[in-house]
Amino acid sequence: MRLVDTSAWIEWLTDSPAGRVLAADLPLSDQWLVPTIVQLELAKWLTREVGEDKADQVIAFTETCVVVDLDTAIALAAAALCGGQRKLATADAVVYATAQAHDADLLTCDRHFEGLPRVRFVQKQRA
Repeated sequence: MRLVDTSAWIEWLTDSPAGRVLAADLPLSDQWLVPTIVQLELAKWLTREVGEDKADQVIAFTETCVVVDLDTAIALAAAALCGGQRKLATADAVVYATAQAHDADLLTCDRHFEGLPRVRFVQKQRA
């Protein structure tokens, strides 16, 4: 299983240089985890940047993947990730805790995850 975080989604959807690198690592939809927090972030970004119709299309695609709700176990694991050495932001902690709960690796362009176990970090290219 692979969880693709919001930063990687955006790079892929915008066909950026990093997005083209990421494309080779995108899983099949039945192996693609999508936390509901990622759906929220995608809907927000897409509606603002490209409009509601495109947002609806992408969210419809996420529904063909394995959507993971935020439950108590993930919430508590995320809370622990907010403290400690990494001090992940809440949304990042939920994403990483979701990946851990489902024994999945994480595909990201978000430097906050760099160096964590089972993270495939792809650096964004500067324009």
